[in-house]
Amino acid sequence: MSENPRARKIADRIREITVRALEREVKDPRLGFVTITDVRVTGDLQHATIFYTVLGTDEERADTTAALSSAKGIVRRELGKGLSLRLTPSIEFMLDALPESASTIEHLLDEARVRDKASHDAASTAQYAGEADPYRKPRELDPED
Repeated sequence: MSENPRARKIADRIREITVRALEREVKDPRLGFVTITDVRVTGDLQHATIFYTVLGTDEERADTTAALSSAKGIVRRELGKGLSLRLTPSIEFMLDALPESASTIEHLLDEARVRDKASHDAASTAQYAGEADPYRKPRELDPED
């Protein structure tokens, strides 16, 4: 199933407006170093989920989550001004699990590299269990036969 191109354009525009609103309009000191990673909009353009990451400790993440939830009204007001839609979509901020997923994948790749090296080392010293060429060949007749 293909994605709605209009919803994708609206999501990109929501991302731009949200970033600008967080930079200029929101003056909450709890707001940490936030990066808006993605925006997903429903097909009817009524609801937008804004994914973000925060650089810092767990306490700073919690403070930023509280700041974003209190700034929903400001961001939604700016969305209403900046979008040419009949209805302004409701918004929801979700912490993006991308950094945790990336570190998990990196750990799995490191483990795979170690296993590949071990299997390569084992293969370099391996010997055939039977003959080197296990396939049958036509019988060669001796000149005396």
